[in-house]
Amino acid sequence: MDLLKLKTWSTDEILGTVEEGLTIKGQPGRYADMLEGKTLAMLFQKTSTRTRVSFEVGMHQLGGQAVFLDWSATNFGLADLADEAQVLSRYANVIIARMLRHDDLRQLASGSEVPVINGCCDRYHPCQALGDLLTILEVRGKLEGAHVVYVGVRNNVCNSLIEACTKAGVRITAVTPEVNEPAEDTDLITRAKATGLFEETLDLEAAVADADFIYTDTWIDMEFFNNPEFEDEKNRRVKAFLPYQINAELLTKTKALVMHCLPAHKGYEITGDVMASDRCIAVDQAENRMHSQKAVLMRLIGPEKIK
Repeated sequence: MDLLKLKTWSTDEILGTVEEGLTIKGQPGRYADMLEGKTLAMLFQKTSTRTRVSFEVGMHQLGGQAVFLDWSATNFGLADLADEAQVLSRYANVIIARMLRHDDLRQLASGSEVPVINGCCDRYHPCQALGDLLTILEVRGKLEGAHVVYVGVRNNVCNSLIEACTKAGVRITAVTPEVNEPAEDTDLITRAKATGLFEETLDLEAAVADADFIYTDTWIDMEFFNNPEFEDEKNRRVKAFLPYQINAELLTKTKALVMHCLPAHKGYEITGDVMASDRCIAVDQAENRMHSQKAVLMRLIGPEKIK
């Protein structure tokens, strides 16, 4: 069983993982040696703060060990991805790969003999979405009936959030004027609409009026934000998306809490005063990534029953 995208996970698998993540957070000692003797291989083609640290620390807290591999310091870029993954899987019990392209992630997983976890690619970010559901559950006490409004570019984070929410009974509204081309997934959108829990609009104020959570992400992918070759496109996006900024004025029109997968570009998709306000729970989200990912590791390589 892999976690490349939440499409392949059932509602029970998603909810079970989220609920166990919350249990792990509240009772960490109960799980302290559950993965003793197990090894997590961490292959990172993209830079990271939260994904790397949350997985590495989480694996250690479960009693296992984690080995970090910087893509540039390996032979993955020089050899067949499936071949290299097969070798790596002989050394580890589970692999997390943070890749630029989803197709490369799939090729890597095709060669692995152990479970592979998507630590973020250009199409999906399933670990982020599981941590988001854990945060919503923690705040509200239940997932069913919650309303999340995602604002910004429809991207990898948005895709996985839509999949997670619609399978968990959470209503989600996308205020997404544009779609990142690699994240285009018409099948996902069609299936999400069929659930009755997903809708799209460009009327931001109407969308947030009854929202429980407003969720935003960077308008420009992290690897391009400071790239001078992307400057013209960055300027275009800033101009196009400024009306969709999460700011203090917007928060006067809703009682919703604010979510962000981080890192945030203050003054762009969200203002600094909103980030610093009591309404923003982005840091709680970031912490909860570790707890939900512990639950993912337990599901993939842990004991069948917790006594």
